Amino acid sequence: MSDTNSTTESLPQKTRWLDQLDDAAAMAVMAEDQQLAAAAVEASINAITEAATAVYEKLKAHPESRLFYAGAGTSIRIGVQDGVELSPTFDWPEDRTGFIIAGGEAALTRSVENAEDDAETAAAIIKTRVTPNDVLIGIAASGTTPFTISAIEAASRLGALTIGVANNADTPLTARADYGIALLTGAESVAGSTRMKAGTAQKICLNLISTLVMVRMGRVQNGVMSAMRPANAKLRDRQKRIDAFLKRD
Repeated sequence: MSDTNSTTESLPQKTRWLDQLDDAAAMAVMAEDQQLAAAAVEASINAITEAATAVYEKLKAHPESRLFYAGAGTSIRIGVQDGVELSPTFDWPEDRTGFIIAGGEAALTRSVENAEDDAETAAAIIKTRVTPNDVLIGIAASGTTPFTISAIEAASRLGALTIGVANNADTPLTARADYGIALLTGAESVAGSTRMKAGTAQKICLNLISTLVMVRMGRVQNGVMSAMRPANAKLRDRQKRIDAFLKRD
């Protein structure tokens, strides 16, 4: 198991220094970390479930409400991946999903230096885009990213529902959100590289939240994607099989 006293910035144990291991051993260390990421999610499943329930209730209560993801670097790239897939998979309206990205859309494919420290810009974006009926999920492995914390604080002041996801314990991000989720993944096999174990845990967590919300919204029936958009040949074939299955059942 991960050492929950360590953080995303802690140094790995000497026995896990990838550059000192042969290929097979290095791969084994990294593969084990992926399992530990899943274990960290499981350890926080109650907090994740509570947050997902609150998100569903907010979105269900207000037909015009939107689901926003906010963050910087790896974390917001994972958030965007989760959010953009809701429309084709569940026919969730594109205009009900939004992204607050440190450095703007260009930061999704290249590094934008110092963007994660720009708390003022985050607050300004929230003020112009988010309403009291909306939901904002802020993601930051460290839990201390100024841009993401500022987004959470600004959204909370407006009355929006806020969820904070971090990979360290007792962080400002999780403390200032309505619902804080700590995914305690500990030290990375490459120190501080949260694109690895921490990122995997974030991806699982967001998948769990958004999928449960879509299920409760009625966009899944009998375990199949009943609201899926058949936008290509493969999906049109899948739609036929789904329709046949639901008629048969």
